[in-house]
Amino acid sequence: MKNQSLSNSIDWVTLLIYGILVIFGWMTIYSVTVPIDQEYTFDFSQHYGRQMLFILIAIPIIFTILFIDSKLFERFSLVFYGLGIALLMGLFVFGVTKKGQTNWYQFGGFGFQPSEFVKTAVALLLAKYLSDAQVNLSKTKFQYIAFAIIGFPVFLILLQPDAGSAMIFLSLIFVLYREGLPSWYLWSAAIAIITFILALLIKPAFLIGFILLFMIIHYGLNRKITRNPVVYLLIFISISIFAFSVSYMFDNVLEPHQKDRINVLLGKEVNMKKEGYNLNQSMIAIGSGGFFGKGYLEGTQTKGGFVPEQHTDYIFTTVGEEWGFFGNIIVIGLFVGLFLRILYLAERQKTKFSRIYGYCVATYLFTHFFVNIAMLIRLFPTVGVPLPFFSYGGSSLWAFTIMLFIFIKLDANKVNEW
Repeated sequence: MKNQSLSNSIDWVTLLIYGILVIFGWMTIYSVTVPIDQEYTFDFSQHYGRQMLFILIAIPIIFTILFIDSKLFERFSLVFYGLGIALLMGLFVFGVTKKGQTNWYQFGGFGFQPSEFVKTAVALLLAKYLSDAQVNLSKTKFQYIAFAIIGFPVFLILLQPDAGSAMIFLSLIFVLYREGLPSWYLWSAAIAIITFILALLIKPAFLIGFILLFMIIHYGLNRKITRNPVVYLLIFISISIFAFSVSYMFDNVLEPHQKDRINVLLGKEVNMKKEGYNLNQSMIAIGSGGFFGKGYLEGTQTKGGFVPEQHTDYIFTTVGEEWGFFGNIIVIGLFVGLFLRILYLAERQKTKFSRIYGYCVATYLFTHFFVNIAMLIRLFPTVGVPLPFFSYGGSSLWAFTIMLFIFIKLDANKVNEW
């Protein structure tokens, strides 16, 4: 078993899905960014040309990961985490500000976004910590350490400010829940989100009345099990205070563009030539593709440049216009297949470290995928979250590639752990 070659132990299904997504993503970037009047010449100064360079650079990265000792990822997880934190802190001194966010390093004509790579570092250290036999997430002191591992980079990223990237890290709460975190954390987060949305749609007084009625009914149905009304009273007071504070937070804490995005999501009246423009154009592009699409390189919305950032955050609109509903289903199916494959591989790991890291990878990728697609169809506020392996960008492609292939390497190495 120990002499089994890497080619026999590597999971080729995951590798195949990765390759298809990267190639399809490049084809879409080419369709978006190639000039209409350009004859067939490959131009590395264009986005599609640079993306091809990023893909070519990813190849030696993949081979490096696959041929080094997989134990190094666990052994040096704290080093990787420390390096990631240093890179995030360095942004406040050496970072470049783009669109109001200081989250990039600039080297010549190329940019480097450290938050993309820190996701992998956090996943490695979290997996290392949770795999310790002494760690029990049902106990408070272990919860605090796990939250600190996730929360420190989130704090630094929020200072940039980059709420979209910070939100991706917070999705790791599902991994913590899988490893024993009490369920009330998830319920509290869900209630806070629902209360926040409802408080923006209806008057706080009506909302408080509804919450009071709900809790009275809930207590009445469960009084034989839960006999302490004080707990219900404290929960009601906490929710009420939060509900009344939503308006203040919305008006005084959120940035104008963040408020505009939430208003668009909630269906409030907005100016479709300003804050509602991006979403409106993206939905027009997706809807115009019909079932089978207009054909590759034939998208009128795409070629007309009506959708801003169509090669990055809004790249899925091009798939909808050129390949139609059928193409959308194919791409979604590939991503879902990748998530399910990673979860399947994670469940069969021989070490707790590899299993937890696999959960982190699946959670990261799914959150990116869900948020990116949902914001295009008005199910989520618009945030700067790329579609993995699809959106333009070297930092995004390399970071996701490193993240995924570390897990592929860990999975391939399990044959040596019998």
